[in-house]
Amino acid sequence: MTSSTEELLKRLGVSIDAGTLRLALTHRSYAYENGGIPTNERLEFLGDSILGFSVTDALYRDNPALPEGDLAKRRSAVVSTRALAGIGRSLGIGDYIYLGQGEKLTDGKNKASILADTMEALIGATYVSNDIETARQLVMRLIGPLLQDAAALGAGTDWKTSIQELAASRQLGSIYYAVEGSGPDHARTFVAVLRIGGTDYGQGAGRSKKEAEQEAAADAWRKLSTAGPANVPAESEAGL
Repeated sequence: MTSSTEELLKRLGVSIDAGTLRLALTHRSYAYENGGIPTNERLEFLGDSILGFSVTDALYRDNPALPEGDLAKRRSAVVSTRALAGIGRSLGIGDYIYLGQGEKLTDGKNKASILADTMEALIGATYVSNDIETARQLVMRLIGPLLQDAAALGAGTDWKTSIQELAASRQLGSIYYAVEGSGPDHARTFVAVLRIGGTDYGQGAGRSKKEAEQEAAADAWRKLSTAGPANVPAESEAGL
């Protein structure tokens, strides 16, 4: 690891015993290369359940008027791989994960799936080392800000579908993603520009074409939602 685990625990705001913490940070690629030692997958399984329950409980209590379908959509938005990976990146979790050589060479510490799985494992480890309330409080510290993001919760996790539906409802024209990649094969970065009816509405970047397109769609969705039906942004206002 490149940073001390004490710093990681400080960022999380919890105490986790050394053995459980190491297990939570052990990716299967590392375990395989080191004689098949235990991985973080069992803790990930546990953390996923705690995460889902904690978010469901908060949404249910804080939104008494919302129907089940809207509650489910909001929950999906904040427990998605994309959302958890974003939290993991903000905390610098990637620097602490034990990865095999293959994953290291392909920049595994920045992969959304690995970051999201590790976040769930850390939630599980918090429960094992403490109690359910401590784990729930961790979840709310991490997820709480996302629950307040009305734009994100309104669109849910599939931004490309959301922007397609919004563009169709306003008859803005056909959708096209212009994607360009750069960098070496093991650390490629992609930038996507979303065009609707020939006008640029959003831009996004990611480590895969899919991620970049989702980010561009999210950018466009927020701009269009803020602008409103009668005030669609012109090309010069698209921020590109």
